[in-house]
Amino acid sequence: MILHQLSKRSVTMSRVCITLTIVFGMAVIATVLLVVLPFRSTGPISHLRIGLSCLAFAFGTAWGVLSLMAIPRSLFYLLRLRRPELSAKTWFSGLTALLLGCLPVALCVAGFIIIRMPDMHPMAFIPPLTADQRLLGEALKADVWTLAGVIGDRNVISRYNALCAAADYIEGALSKAGYQVRRQGYEVDWLKGRPCYNLEVELRGTVHPEDIVVIGAHYDSVEQSPGANDNASGVAAMLALARAFAGIKSDRTLRFVAFVNEEPPFFWTRNMGSLVYARQCRARNENIVAMLSLETLGYYCDEKGSQRYPLPLFNLFYPTTGNFAGFIGNLPSRSLLRSVAQSFRRAALCPSEAAALPAWITGIGWSDHWSFWREGYPAIMVTDTALFRYRWYHTPGDTPEKLNYDRLTLVVEGLKTVVADLAGAYPGR
Repeated sequence: MILHQLSKRSVTMSRVCITLTIVFGMAVIATVLLVVLPFRSTGPISHLRIGLSCLAFAFGTAWGVLSLMAIPRSLFYLLRLRRPELSAKTWFSGLTALLLGCLPVALCVAGFIIIRMPDMHPMAFIPPLTADQRLLGEALKADVWTLAGVIGDRNVISRYNALCAAADYIEGALSKAGYQVRRQGYEVDWLKGRPCYNLEVELRGTVHPEDIVVIGAHYDSVEQSPGANDNASGVAAMLALARAFAGIKSDRTLRFVAFVNEEPPFFWTRNMGSLVYARQCRARNENIVAMLSLETLGYYCDEKGSQRYPLPLFNLFYPTTGNFAGFIGNLPSRSLLRSVAQSFRRAALCPSEAAALPAWITGIGWSDHWSFWREGYPAIMVTDTALFRYRWYHTPGDTPEKLNYDRLTLVVEGLKTVVADLAGAYPGR
């Protein structure tokens, strides 16, 4: 009697596992396909795909948890019920449940490896700076010290004059490089009489001028922080790239933009400078084929355990040493992310990690690239991962002397290759 009851329980459990496998397995397969396939659509279709990918991810996670619970039960019944009195059907059902219970684990691991885009040629060492690179490092350091050391805390709420001084400094640097600077002004809804400005310069493309590549960084800081890493480092990188490509002919149109009002309380609101900019681009029906947001680029540490992640699972797949540059995109921007990562790694100047992930994961949309996602443009963030590595994030301690300017220099050198490949702009043309 007991044996019969165990047999029935085994068959019932096996059928439940198989049913869960069919239902949730389709969700995980859909997730993997959504990650692997390139997306070029925009608007509602793109948002639908993102929504479906998030739903599939949730179902896949639930399926994986249930399957992990089913695996030991399947083993238990198989080992206990392997007797001559049991039918082959019961044995086969238990074995099938076990195998299908292991499948989601393998799929999840494979899917995450696909998402990661690992470096096929890990760097054995970081090369020393050349003479030209040392000059670049000095320029980067000078820009960071001016913005975060001399001007300091710069925001429209409590330090409006400093915010204007930062805008004037950036405009002067771009003008000195030979550009004609355009100001896009607007006022925050509840701060009338304090105009804020996005600053833009452009190199018109000669072959495909309708295709636009945007390189941007926000120049405001959160209140009560000098914002050396967040984001004087990104602005300094943007200025260095603008200087490097000044006067060079490019196939595509190349824009360098300094955005205002990225920090709270404007973050992810209609008062965010990059969202104002991206919406005007969409209103003009401009074809932005790539956007790079340069965000907190200056801090690198070779100590093991210095790098954290928004989800504990990431520690299994990514380094725990914070000495790499990160390239982060959402799922629709995967094709752009892969292209950028390959270009950066071809320069072979410093370690890098790249991942296309669902936008709802903490930190994935924490910069100006989010604004371009909202308007259906492909965009990625280039970052040192900010608060997941840098303990002075959004504090008064975010000061210029804490940054690693040699590493920042190597990142900017690698980004020169990225921008050249994206825009078709090469020195000597």
